[in-house]
Amino acid sequence: MAELNTVARPYTKAAFEHAADKGSLDQWSEMLTTTSVVAQHETMKLVLGNPGLTSEQKAEAMITVCEEQMDQPTKNFISLLADNQRLALLPEISAQFEQLKANQQHSVEVSLTTAFDLGEQQQQKLTQALSSKLGREVSLTAEVDKSIIGGVIVRTDDMVIDGSIRARLAKLAEAMNS
Repeated sequence: MAELNTVARPYTKAAFEHAADKGSLDQWSEMLTTTSVVAQHETMKLVLGNPGLTSEQKAEAMITVCEEQMDQPTKNFISLLADNQRLALLPEISAQFEQLKANQQHSVEVSLTTAFDLGEQQQQKLTQALSSKLGREVSLTAEVDKSIIGGVIVRTDDMVIDGSIRARLAKLAEAMNS
């Protein structure tokens, strides 16, 4: 995976700089998300992996499917990726682009797993606490997983805080077996 990350980085950086200069970060984000999903579709994987098709034909296939989201610079970007046989990198480019966008906008997506539903007020308090701790605007996504028994698990791109009862029990069991 580190290799995909490394190969995708210059394409991501170029796309991000262009989008930031033109004030079209949201449009590029939407386009990259769409093309990423399309590139992962089984039918498109067959097209992109077909050695009998030229890079122009592969680019045209992608552009035809996603044309509604594309302006000329984004079509050029897809053609460039096709010419360099990098269309398969679209999911990684999209993920890296979203990280750059979030860093620029000083925001972060946080996934919260709880054993029980949190009320709106509790979610707002948690969002405010995490915003002050992380120094960024937090976009919170909450999900329920009864298997954690109690507590919470907080996940961001580069951090996991596991305050679940299940994790505490696992640590206790490990300590007792040592």
